[in-house]
Amino acid sequence: MTEHGLDLSGDFTGRPGAAFVVGGSGGLGMAVVRELAARGSHVAFTYRQNEASAAQLAQTVSDLGRQAWTIGLDLRNHDGCAQAIDAIAEAAGGIHTLVYAAGPHVPQKHLSKVTPAEMQEQLDADASGFFAVASPALPHLRQTEGSIVAVTTAATRRYPVRDGLSSIPKAAVEAAIRGIAAEEGRFGVRANTVGPGMLVDGMAERLMASGDLNESALDAARANIAMRRFGSAADIAEAVCFLASQRAKFITGQHLDVDGGFTV
Repeated sequence: MTEHGLDLSGDFTGRPGAAFVVGGSGGLGMAVVRELAARGSHVAFTYRQNEASAAQLAQTVSDLGRQAWTIGLDLRNHDGCAQAIDAIAEAAGGIHTLVYAAGPHVPQKHLSKVTPAEMQEQLDADASGFFAVASPALPHLRQTEGSIVAVTTAATRRYPVRDGLSSIPKAAVEAAIRGIAAEEGRFGVRANTVGPGMLVDGMAERLMASGDLNESALDAARANIAMRRFGSAADIAEAVCFLASQRAKFITGQHLDVDGGFTV
């Protein structure tokens, strides 16, 4: 891939092993998988239910000349997560990047209406789910001096009303990433996060389809963004791939909001 005259197709060429993308069949995850493959990486990715979509994405990776592995995975199965990480590391000859792009659908609710059980469910699905894959990946990332990039949210910097079920678990993921960066840097492992703002695809698309965001709410959201428009999954994939690449080899423990200026 070439952007602004810069050839990015070799970003991951020659890196040992493969990238492992958690949530690869979702809107954001698919964009990340395609971009990693376009930039020279073999890619393994997980899906929860949509096996047909995963198979199509794997074919796209193959068409780009890279090897693809698909893994049906429930992040609540911690043993299964560890087994999947180890199996891909063995099959691919290592893991150079772990991307956490899982994003369960989260209803928009005021915190006063959220039950402790609902919050626990989201923490288990998101924060605990992240750690279930990050923990077993660390020994493999040490071997490759690799990196972790977690896709979180810009809402941890500027809180949108009714977003607590999403932003609170994502804040926990960001805290874990900073901890990993601080503790694993001596092994050459980097860890960073990317915070999407409002997008035309991904979770925002699902919220629009579900009616959680009506046209009036969308207009108000645009008014809160400096660029007065929404982004796309491709914008997030660009940031993820940069942070995962050797072009960001001295960047760790950082959070990059890709939000059109929402958090300004």
